[in-house]
Amino acid sequence: MPWDAVVVLAGSVLMGNGLYHLFMTIWLFINIGKGTLAPWSPTKKLVIIGPYRHVRNPMISSVPMTLLGESIAFGSVGIFIWFLLLFGINHIYFVYSEEPGLEKRFGEEYVTYRKNVTRWIPRLRPWTD
Repeated sequence: MPWDAVVVLAGSVLMGNGLYHLFMTIWLFINIGKGTLAPWSPTKKLVIIGPYRHVRNPMISSVPMTLLGESIAFGSVGIFIWFLLLFGINHIYFVYSEEPGLEKRFGEEYVTYRKNVTRWIPRLRPWTD
């Protein structure tokens, strides 16, 4: 297989994985969390099943993953820069706003979850509470 095809395939796998996790996590927010990703309609229940047992932020991780896959598949430095910016902005937002807000909303349940599941790097084995 030519190297170009391998690169496009690798990028496509990342894009597909990112899109799959984005749609799966939105479904979980609606059906398990009884809310949405929109700040005006947040989840009422902490979602800690499926990909959330491996990483705390699979929804937002899926977007940069998709962008990274696009940058690889299309050989785009511009998309890669967008990936870096998006990831950096989201990291700052999650550390200083999202996570403190989740701790206020869900209390000790979220604190325990946060102690056991990493923010960005997935656990190999799913966390069980």
